[in-house]
Amino acid sequence: MRDQDNGVRARNRARETVSNHASDAQDHGVAALPLRGAMNPSTQAQGTSPGSFAHASDVGGPLAFSSPDTPGMPAPSSKTAWDFLPDGWRIEAVESALHAEGCAGHNHPGIGPFIRAVAPAGFEPITQLEFARLGLVTAEMRRVAEREGHLSPEQVRDEIAAGRMVIPANKAHLGFSLDPMAIGRASRTKINANMGASPVSSGTEEEVEKLKWAERWGADTVMDLSTGGDLDACRTAIIRASTVPIGTVPIYSMIIGRKLEDLTIDVILDTLEVQALQGVDYFTIHAGVLREHLSLIKDRLIGIVSRGGSLLAKWMLVHGKQNPMYDGWEQICAVMRRHDVTFSIGDGLRPGGLADATDAAQLAELSTLGELTERAWRMGVQVMIEGPGHVPFDQIEFNMKLERTLCHGAPFYVLGPLVTDIFPGYDHITSCIGATAAAYHGASMLCYVTPKEHLGLPKKDDVKQGCIAYKIAAHAADVALGIPGARDRDDELTKARAALNWQRHFELSFDPDTARAYHDEDLDVDTDFCAMCGHDWCSVRISKEIVEFASGKAEEYQREKAVRSAALTAEQQEILAKRGVLSPEEIHRLASKTRRAVGADAGAKASCHSDLVEADDAQRVQKQKLVPLNTAPAHNLPTHDPVI
Repeated sequence: MRDQDNGVRARNRARETVSNHASDAQDHGVAALPLRGAMNPSTQAQGTSPGSFAHASDVGGPLAFSSPDTPGMPAPSSKTAWDFLPDGWRIEAVESALHAEGCAGHNHPGIGPFIRAVAPAGFEPITQLEFARLGLVTAEMRRVAEREGHLSPEQVRDEIAAGRMVIPANKAHLGFSLDPMAIGRASRTKINANMGASPVSSGTEEEVEKLKWAERWGADTVMDLSTGGDLDACRTAIIRASTVPIGTVPIYSMIIGRKLEDLTIDVILDTLEVQALQGVDYFTIHAGVLREHLSLIKDRLIGIVSRGGSLLAKWMLVHGKQNPMYDGWEQICAVMRRHDVTFSIGDGLRPGGLADATDAAQLAELSTLGELTERAWRMGVQVMIEGPGHVPFDQIEFNMKLERTLCHGAPFYVLGPLVTDIFPGYDHITSCIGATAAAYHGASMLCYVTPKEHLGLPKKDDVKQGCIAYKIAAHAADVALGIPGARDRDDELTKARAALNWQRHFELSFDPDTARAYHDEDLDVDTDFCAMCGHDWCSVRISKEIVEFASGKAEEYQREKAVRSAALTAEQQEILAKRGVLSPEEIHRLASKTRRAVGADAGAKASCHSDLVEADDAQRVQKQKLVPLNTAPAHNLPTHDPVI
């Protein structure tokens, strides 16, 4: 309770700070800030920013953390999973006034503030959705609340009961090393990393190594998309080694060793059962591709780019029948419910280029995904929806908010989207731009894209680059949405940077090895300037020296005057070697940390530390080793400025 009280006080301080900033802006003749009541993403409201311009948080409602609507955007659905209960279930009010006893965040206010479902006699809950509907908080929900930080276990339960959040946690995988997590717009934005062996590249050992690498670089879930080698062995190895949820596209296994034309509902169900028993946490099922949609594809520039979607389209054309996964949906749901496998309902007709984005085929399938969501909820199965991969920037908000309407707020899991098609080799960048917008406008999880997208199977470094690009996108969106605490680490790094505390700067960064290596590439001592600006031009140093400024004076970031960085690690050496800027000899020197080049033999202080030596000496070393600049005239300042 004390922690909750502290959190409330921090939020109140943040709101008060936002209000004060808005008043200050108006007092100084600045246009009124477009504040809508969103939380400040900084727990302590540090700095002078007014905070988020997003909507006020609506956890327990359809908006959760959301962006303001551009005119013309579809409104959120008025329905939730509470409107799609199994036959024989009913809703009752909870007489107790305690939130722990029943669900808030529902769309049935006429029944009461707290509700729960009543199942037929003898019913035993299996899925997280069923437990939540009954008003029960599971151990997995408690773990999610602990990891999220800004949600209580009861709020997690409420969001799951409403269908706006999922916890992909197969019962079998929980018996291994799975650490439960949640996907939903009330939680922080998550990222997924794809991997998997192909018929021409990689194998089980390499894929497990890539799994651990993806976990290291922040992947919240991993999809095994293997289409070659021993698929069952590879999948088993990945599940048993993973701490994150594992997803698959089961149709890949369904057609191994048989003709596509021989695919039947029995083969589909048997394959799902095998993978569910292995511990797969979520399945991509392309049940939304219907026969009537295929005529809408004929004029596309690039047809169907989903492997699952194209396989099922061919099956339907050969047999002249409806998609067997659509017709057998309730049977599929029954298998998934037994093991609490979450649906990731596939977007088999997603656009493969900007020219085909937001077309009739894509939107017709999305409408079908809404229907399938309702049917899955009636079977007690958790649902998230997969979304498009190539979308012009101006169409992203509409795509996100249309899904929110048609699928009743079920979490949206999107690939990218890429916002341009002409940068192969750099699609981790083209797509993370779109991914940032997608998350801000409603996506709950982002499927990463690597530099190898469209070109080949990603290798280890491609996985790292994809993960980092998407961690940037997810984090940027969380800050913009005003999710409490989202900006705290940014603020701490800013204070370290202002104090010119390089070691804490690197420790707080997402990839300390790369940050340290890039810094030492130009200047291999931790001084009170960097090689970008040099001593005279360092605005951060000047701001720190101005007594009236708070900048750089946070007590916890003041560094000792004699600061010497360690030698480069093996990983940092590898980073610089790949860059190719320094010679092997120069990298070896950095690894040995010889400081003669900056006037510091073993045991001595580096003479470019201007807080350790006279400014004249620091400038002398700078002129010799860095950039020979005299900037005083540019600042209209005398050499010995009395203000500083």
